[in-house]
Amino acid sequence: MHLATFNCNSIRTRVDRVVALLERHDVDVLALQETKCTDEQFPALPFELAGYEVAHVGHNQWNGVAVVSRVGIEDVQVGFPGQPGWGDPVAAEARALGATCGGVRVWSLYVPNGRSLADPHLLYKLDWLAALRDAGSRWLAEDPDAQIALMGDWNIAPTDEDVWSVDYYRGRTHTSPEERAAFAAVVDAGFEDVTRSHTPGPGTFTYWDYTQLAFPKRRGMRIDFCLGSPALAARVEGAFIDREERKGKGASDHAPVVVALTDV
Repeated sequence: MHLATFNCNSIRTRVDRVVALLERHDVDVLALQETKCTDEQFPALPFELAGYEVAHVGHNQWNGVAVVSRVGIEDVQVGFPGQPGWGDPVAAEARALGATCGGVRVWSLYVPNGRSLADPHLLYKLDWLAALRDAGSRWLAEDPDAQIALMGDWNIAPTDEDVWSVDYYRGRTHTSPEERAAFAAVVDAGFEDVTRSHTPGPGTFTYWDYTQLAFPKRRGMRIDFCLGSPALAARVEGAFIDREERKGKGASDHAPVVVALTDV
């Protein structure tokens, strides 16, 4: 079974590339982030013609997450318990979607950016991650054998080797001690970064800015992850980052991460 996560940075712009990605890597379940469309605007037909079902939540041209599966979609859940909101008035954003696919509880997560260290959005980000940690702890307490994949764009580079320049990111979001501690808290709750051992660094990234030739200069960050529950992590037999998908006209600024699981 192959799971993948990909911040597509507008699904309507890149639907053909995403469908081709599914075929190229024989993906069974794909978690998508930053779809940038409403549910009515999501281009489901190309996925359905390729044999996939789609669950999506999107409220406007921002955010948006989806789960695409050819092994079934059951128990679809928009948002996790305790997920905080943002805005005035405060409302839940389209940043988390869970579905059970082929026996795996897949969550597509688009963690808030944080914007800057002095911005209230950073506190929102930290609260959001704390709520995710609490929800994940409860899921594992209720069923220690649950197969759960927390997949998505975490907007955090957990270690220094996950950025092209420590000096460049000093004093910026994504690498602050508070954000890294929030990521580590999810890991400490029982969820393992299942991709790192198969995609070692340094210099192994999943995101490169569009500006200043960041991609050809290898100035990137590793911010896209699959964190697996113990039962899910035990099935992981391989993982890779499809850096080639970042190349060419019309590419997203992220690369997909693909995880291979052994059969049950």
